[in-house]
Amino acid sequence: MDALSPASNAIVPLAGAPSLSPPFDDPVLIFGLAMVIFLTAPLVLKRYRLPGIVGIILVGAAIGPNGLYLLERDATIELLGEVGLIYLMFIAGLEINLNRFIEYKDRSVVFGLFSFVIPQVVGTVVGVYVLELTVAAASLFAAIFASHTLLAYPVVNRLGIAKNEAMTATVGGTILTDTLALLVLAVVVASVGGTLDAAFWVQLTVGLTIFFVGVWLIVPRLGRWFFRIHSEESYFEFLFVMAVLFICAFLAELVGVEHIIGAFLAGLALNRLVPDTGPLMNRIEFVGNALFIPFFLLSVGMLVNVWVITEGLETLTIALSLIGMVVVTKYVAAWATGRVYGYNRQEVLGMFGLSVGQAAAALAIVQIGFDAGIPGFDQNMINGVVLMILVVSLISPSIVERAGTTLIRERDRTAYNPDDIPQRVLVPVSTESQHKESLLDLAFTVQSGRTEEPIHTVSVVRPETGMRTEASVADAEAVLEEMAEYASGAEVPIEAHTRVNHNVASGIVNAVVENRISTLVIGWDGAHSRTQTVFGHVIDQVLRRTSRLSLVARVPNPLNTTKRIVLVLPPKIDHNDGFDEALHTVKLVSEDTGAPIHGLAVDEDPAQFDRQFGQIEPDAPGTFESVDGWLALLSRLRDDVRADDLIVCMSSRRDDAGWHPELQTLPKNISTLTDGNFVIVYPASADRTDDRQFLQFD
Repeated sequence: MDALSPASNAIVPLAGAPSLSPPFDDPVLIFGLAMVIFLTAPLVLKRYRLPGIVGIILVGAAIGPNGLYLLERDATIELLGEVGLIYLMFIAGLEINLNRFIEYKDRSVVFGLFSFVIPQVVGTVVGVYVLELTVAAASLFAAIFASHTLLAYPVVNRLGIAKNEAMTATVGGTILTDTLALLVLAVVVASVGGTLDAAFWVQLTVGLTIFFVGVWLIVPRLGRWFFRIHSEESYFEFLFVMAVLFICAFLAELVGVEHIIGAFLAGLALNRLVPDTGPLMNRIEFVGNALFIPFFLLSVGMLVNVWVITEGLETLTIALSLIGMVVVTKYVAAWATGRVYGYNRQEVLGMFGLSVGQAAAALAIVQIGFDAGIPGFDQNMINGVVLMILVVSLISPSIVERAGTTLIRERDRTAYNPDDIPQRVLVPVSTESQHKESLLDLAFTVQSGRTEEPIHTVSVVRPETGMRTEASVADAEAVLEEMAEYASGAEVPIEAHTRVNHNVASGIVNAVVENRISTLVIGWDGAHSRTQTVFGHVIDQVLRRTSRLSLVARVPNPLNTTKRIVLVLPPKIDHNDGFDEALHTVKLVSEDTGAPIHGLAVDEDPAQFDRQFGQIEPDAPGTFESVDGWLALLSRLRDDVRADDLIVCMSSRRDDAGWHPELQTLPKNISTLTDGNFVIVYPASADRTDDRQFLQFD
């Protein structure tokens, strides 16, 4: 009989209609409710100056199985929560300043050891002598809070302090801390099962070694190859990154460690291939912050059961013991690391707040211990761990928020440094310009988030007869719109300018002066023209008529595939007024790509450049050596330059310090030596004013 059959004289619900009684089981309703929570919870808590992630956790506890029971923590929520945790660790690996991480790896190792050993020793002693557990059970009890989960990392990310040395040490130490804690879990469970033999240790050691070495060697090479051949289709790049992430997470489980270790290692392996300023990083962070990471926080909140405190003194005793020990031991670990390396109070608090968070690893350890029948790991232990997670999930983001805000204020109060001048970058283009996206990537890197200024683009059209001028202007505007669309993927605003001028160089110089541009990024196709002196008629005129820092670039390959920067330093170039700013710009490229700098000083002492290099921000790895003459330089470049190198040549305008006749032919010579990327950098000249003389149409 039909649902609206007259004989029934009643409306019968259609089969499969969603139930509106809690717990809700309709996937559309569940997803919609989650979106409402992710939107409103952070906005409400923001009014009370509390981190938004705390709101999602609290709402998760309120609507979960232990609260109003609006939602079941079913397989879907668990899956999305697991993906969110993996994604969180992956972003943490991506956002580490890898050059600084490698340079200060001892800080990560020291903090990781302190953050594991201190809680592990204290917890084992308390477990044996206070809770009367066996040594194996007490070791597993200590491992619960010896690990930590970066619950507050979204706060670090939002505040922009991920590159702070103390934060880098904390995030880097996470991989060591969690690996050791999960190894304790594997050893204890194996000992209870009677399989703790030589074969176990060999299998674990060999598996971990192959995994770590394999990921570190294979993923970067695979990434460079993929990005080089698929630089246009951005969604392919994103899908490639996701494939690497989850394959590495799965392989980590195969060798006996948690997937979060594989996710973090995947982030480190792809770190240099995903620039902070590019559209790909923006898409990765957007998907994570808007979807996956909130699901992880919601999943954690739904585990919380505040009513466990009414279930007896044993649960409360375990919970209080865990809370007290995790707070004290993690603070001591952060304090000890701060004492060793001279971190200030706010950095120590930030390290403590970031490392005190507990969730996935703690739950995994207690749940596996319970399932394996470890003595003492009963329902009271699980309830105590859940209560600990509730408390630290509230205090961890709050501590990081307060410490991070103070760190930002202190950073803003630092002494004035000319290297910190906000950049106004101009990218001149034409309808024939090649590799416009790579030019924009270079402009993003040069600006490097130091200013809210837009990237300026300009296209100069020569006037023609009839309606052809308007058609040319329309073509130029279409090109600028394409560039604006690309930049929008990186959330970088574009301010486009279209000009009509008989002299293209004058049109570009006028745009420089009228918009108070500080840096020019000019594309060059490497072609030789009949009237060429260095690059060609237009570019040569622009360089003569402006004193601004100028980068003339040929970038046929994606900038993020750069493996090494070869920096050519002509004689006396360091006497140029703008040399420090130019070197600072090169170091920004190194920081963004993760590529080390190898300097070739022509007929100069490399030690002087090495000293100057170390005094200029940001931190970047660099080595310098001397080359005897220009012929030796060209021979060296011909023999040593690889396809994934970026050649950067410091140059000088005529009449500026460091100018040499060889600089006129050097760009053409380099273009014949490599098919890869190279940039000629012309430092700014403080005493030149001739760029003000061309505010005219000539």
